[in-house]
Formats: sequence, structure tokens, C-alpha cells
Amino acid sequence: MALISPSRRLRRTPFSEGVEAAGVKAYTVYNHMLLPTVFRTPEEDYRHLKEAVQVWDVACERQVELRGPDAARLVQLMTPRDLRSMLPGQCRYMPVVDETGGMLNDPVVLKLADDRWWISIADSDLLLWIKALAIGYRLDVLVDEPDVSPLAVQGPKAEDLMASVFGDQVRDIRFFRYSWLDFMGRSLVIARSGYSKQGGFEIYVEGSDIGMPLWNALMEAGKSLDVHAGCPNLIERIESGLLSYGNDMTSENTPHECGLGKFCNTQTAIGCIGRDALLRVAKEGPVKQIRAISIDGDRVPSCDRHWPLRDGEKIVGRVSSAAWSPDFQTNVAIGMVRMTHWDQDTKLTVDTPEGPRPATVHEEFWN
Repeated sequence: MALISPSRRLRRTPFSEGVEAAGVKAYTVYNHMLLPTVFRTPEEDYRHLKEAVQVWDVACERQVELRGPDAARLVQLMTPRDLRSMLPGQCRYMPVVDETGGMLNDPVVLKLADDRWWISIADSDLLLWIKALAIGYRLDVLVDEPDVSPLAVQGPKAEDLMASVFGDQVRDIRFFRYSWLDFMGRSLVIARSGYSKQGGFEIYVEGSDIGMPLWNALMEAGKSLDVHAGCPNLIERIESGLLSYGNDMTSENTPHECGLGKFCNTQTAIGCIGRDALLRVAKEGPVKQIRAISIDGDRVPSCDRHWPLRDGEKIVGRVSSAAWSPDFQTNVAIGMVRMTHWDQDTKLTVDTPEGPRPATVHEEFWN
């Protein structure tokens, strides 16, 4: 297997020392940074995530900070989600679209104040798009990437671990809300959120210098809870229907095609740059959409490219992510399927690298 050659273009994180000491076995590149993908095996990491607690280095979820009188206007330019009622202390999932309604990113946005926001981005150079909008619209706002690196604590025992480090006040944080809590005299944003359905928190570590002290504090406090270093798990995210930007959706897809219509208030999101295009999509409806797919047979190989979905000889969609699920004893997958074939229990064939397999369409994901 080929190795990744280190360079200054590929950035380490404030937690890389801890990740390496924990025995990371594989990385991917995400926002020009290292993102761990395996520590033991995907199956062992999956089981542990569902039963205990893990600390994830997700510093690659870079922040774009907006500061200034026009910060709120700039945020609303990017998204068809109406954010006018959003208050400081809240986080929201936010589809970001271009002028055609195509998805550019699907970040979580945090409102720190009326004139200060953080956008926690997926893997794309969204900072450049946001800077271009600010300049093009002559907005009174500063746009930059602050020294903020998220560290996730995920799993059913996450709340107990977080309480042992930050105090019981962490238990009062509601889903997609955040509080400012102290660590080593530093006030950090802690949100009840994360890229799993197992429950947990994301700590927005402001200042690289306290990255390893926090990592070590969590690992020490979590010994009795069987804490491990972990990472976003492919199997668990597919079971949960958590989409991966760049894999399951790109700028060629609208939020409605991605099943994200519930996050679009297109009628009231005045100012969204892609609003007119999305109003047409909302009226006519998408012709294809994300669906859960089960694939028969033994475990499928890694899905590093799209696999065609066929009805006979006719291609009616594609699979973008797939893995064997130990809990459901089948191959679980995420696919984009045409409306003529997206109904529950529709039988199709998927062309895997190991040959064709029977596949079934589901309207709901497993978790």
C-alpha cells in the first residue's frame, strides 16, 4: 500500500502526537490536514464506539470565522436555511449552495454573537468562496481561519467522560447547543454534537497549545470508562445516514437531492444566492435522491468510486459509500437513486468491483 508523503501542504493537528501514540493505522486527507480513519480495525472501532467512548481528532473540520456588522448577512447569502431566529449558544446544520443551488459544503454553523460566527466546514475550500462573496457584495466583515481545532468525544459514555473533565454543567447542554466551559484557564466552546449517532460532544479548542493537555486529560479521566482514541467510523455513519461531502454529494447535487430539504426554508431565506434555483427545485421536486441501500452477499470491498445501480441494463443510480454491518448482518450503503426506482423494497443490481450483486432500496436508514 502506498504511503502519504508528508509536506507543509499536509498539516498535522494539535492532537497528532496523541493520535500517533494511540496507534493510528491509517489516515485520509481532509481540508489539507490528516484525519485518522482506523485505529484497530473498522469493525473493532465500530463496536467500541457503540459501547464505550472515544476521543476523535477532527481538527480537520476547519472553522471559517466571520466578524463584523455584515456577518449575519454573509451567512444567509450562503444557505437556503433561514437563520434569522438563531441565537448565540445555538448550532445549526447548514447546507451551503452556489448560485445554481448546487451543494458546496454542509457545515455546522455556530452563532457566537450577532457579529461573530464560526462555520465548521466539511472537506472543501469554502473559505475562498466566502471571501469572494464578502468582497463581491462589499460587505463589512472580516473572513479568516482562526486557530480553532475541534476534538470530538463520542459514544454512550461520552457525557460521563466530559463531566469528569469539565464538571456536571456539561450535562445541561442540549442537542445542537453549546456552552463556554473552562479548561486550564481557557474558555472553550463545547457543543452537544458530532459525526455519529451514538451521542457526544465537540470541543472547539481555541489555541493549539492546549491541544495535547486536553487530549491527555480526557484519556486519563476516561480510563475507567474504557476510553480509546477513535475516528469517524464508515460503518456507523452509513447505518446512520450521515452523508460525506465529496463522496455522497457534490456541487452537482441540490440539498433536495441529498435528502436535506428539511433544512431549506427557501421561501423565507431571503438573500440566499441560490434561492431562485432552489425555488424551482422545491416546486418541481427532485428527480433523484439519496436512499439507503442494502447489498446481498459477503462483505463488499472498499467503495473508492461510484458503483452503478441497474434495473436490468438501465442505470438508475449509483452507490457512493458501502460497508459490511456486523449489527445488521448485511452490506449497508448510501446511494443516489432516480425517482422511478427509489420506493421502499425496490430490487436492483449494483455493479461492485467483484461483480454484480442484488441490492434493495430502503426509505429509512438503519440507526
